Amino acid sequence: MTCYTLGPSGTFSHELAARIFGDDIDLVPTIGCVFTRVVEGMGTGLVPLENSEAGGVGQTLDGFFRNRVFITGEYYYPVRYVLATPGPEPVHLLFAHPQAYEQCSVYLDSLCLPVEYTESNAASARASAGREGSAAVIPVHLSEVSGFCMIQKEIENQADNTTRFVTINHIPEEVPVPSKCSLLIDPEEDRAGLLYDILGVFARNRVNLTRIESRPSKRKMGQYVFFIDLEPVGPVDGIIEELRTMSCVRELGCYCRKEI
Repeated sequence: MTCYTLGPSGTFSHELAARIFGDDIDLVPTIGCVFTRVVEGMGTGLVPLENSEAGGVGQTLDGFFRNRVFITGEYYYPVRYVLATPGPEPVHLLFAHPQAYEQCSVYLDSLCLPVEYTESNAASARASAGREGSAAVIPVHLSEVSGFCMIQKEIENQADNTTRFVTINHIPEEVPVPSKCSLLIDPEEDRAGLLYDILGVFARNRVNLTRIESRPSKRKMGQYVFFIDLEPVGPVDGIIEELRTMSCVRELGCYCRKEI
C-alpha cells in the first residue's frame, strides 16, 4: 500500500517513510494533502504529530479535526539539524522551517541574523542554494546530499530532540493489546468546571493521560477542542460513553508504538 507523506525529498517525513515503506512512497506538498489522500482511500499516511521541543504540529492536529481518519501506529524519530551553506561567503541570512527554528532557537538566536521561514526543510535548502550569503537550518542527510558545507552540527536545543510520527488510515486497525488510544473531544458547551469534569472521567477510571492539547475549533474565538492520549487499562467504551454526556467525542484509534 502506498504511503503518502510530506515532501519534497529530504524531509524528516521522507526519511522515516523510506525506512518503513521502502520505495512505495508518494511525496505530497502539504500535510493537509496527506489527509486528503488517506480520506480518499488511496493509501496510508505518515504525518508528524508532535516534537519534544516544539510541541504539537498544528497542521496535523487540524487534519484530524477536519477529516475522519484513524491513527494506526506511532514512531519516535530522532531529529538532528545542522546549519549549512552552499558557498563560502559570510552568512547574513538564515532560511528555516518554523518548527526547525523553534527546535534550534537557542543557537540560532545567538547568531542575531534575520530569518526567512519556509514551508519545509527541503525548501530551506533550495532557498539558500539560490541566495548568496545565506545558510539553511536542515537535516544532516539533506545537507550531505545537497553538497552544502556544514557551519555547525547538532544545533538542536535538546540532545535527544525527537519527533513523534503517526501512521493514519481511513479505517481503524484492530489491535488486541494497544499501548495507547487517542481521542478528540469537542465540548458542546462552555461552562465553569467542564474541563475538570472531563478529566474526572479518566481519574475515576484510573486511566493515565499521556498528553492533552487544546486547539482552536475554528468556529469562533475562545472555542477549543482537546486532543487526548491515554494508556488503556482495558476497553475504553465505557469511558467514551460517559464523556459523550458532556461533549462530542471522536475516537482517533488505539494502536501501538512501532520500532523503526
